[in-house]
Amino acid sequence: MSQAVMDALKAIGLNLYERKIWVALLAKGVASPGELSEITNVPRSRSYDILQSLVAKGFALPQGGKPMKFVAVPPEEALERAKKILEEEFKARIARIDEIKNSAIMDELKKLYTQGLKFVEPEELTGAVKGILLKRQLESMFKGANKKINILTTPEGLKDLATYYLKYLREAKERGVEIRIASKIPKKYLEFLRPLAGIAEIRNINEKEIPVKGRFAIIDGKEILMNLTSPGEVHKTEELAIWSRSEHAASDVLEPLFELVWQNSEPVKF
Repeated sequence: MSQAVMDALKAIGLNLYERKIWVALLAKGVASPGELSEITNVPRSRSYDILQSLVAKGFALPQGGKPMKFVAVPPEEALERAKKILEEEFKARIARIDEIKNSAIMDELKKLYTQGLKFVEPEELTGAVKGILLKRQLESMFKGANKKINILTTPEGLKDLATYYLKYLREAKERGVEIRIASKIPKKYLEFLRPLAGIAEIRNINEKEIPVKGRFAIIDGKEILMNLTSPGEVHKTEELAIWSRSEHAASDVLEPLFELVWQNSEPVKF
């Protein structure tokens, strides 16, 4: 088989042995674990378990007799079966997560986490986040905000706020959270900002007074997310930021900087 085929099968969740065994089974139609082991060089001791795994995933069917043989499921049908199995597993897992969230288990987990934090030094609550994890982290921070959200960002960052984070900012506003956003705002970006207008107070940075460029968010004066890469320089999957739950970094370092920028910025008029 071509490498493209093997890569595609890997992308849908088949490991190396599963890929080799299924491709060989497709070529044979019906085969025993021993026969497939000889064709693929997969260890004989593993071939039976691999075939059982393929059965569970919808790619093969067991056939009676001695030695036991397995039948290949036609590719189109196999992929459709695999899709349905994954959908069912996904729904079951989501249901289980919701069940845990609404049970006493969640209270126990939260208590464990809260108690654990008492023994953690502030510098330990710091880490690097990249790509999609950066987006997830910022979403989580917005959802956890109780009092205020201060954001310094770029024009590209403003578009992201209005596109990806509007829901979470609106929910924070409804909880009574004060939201302030400072950025250099070209006129062409004003249209993108209209959805944010009723949610956050937005100011346009005077670059002559404050020539600062960058992106960071401060939540409740306790938690920060500061980007280390500039928009446009790297792909979104390569964006990198530092997250920290250090009150010193939030309230003593970045908040004074944000206030300086804020005082030297002008309210945006739509």
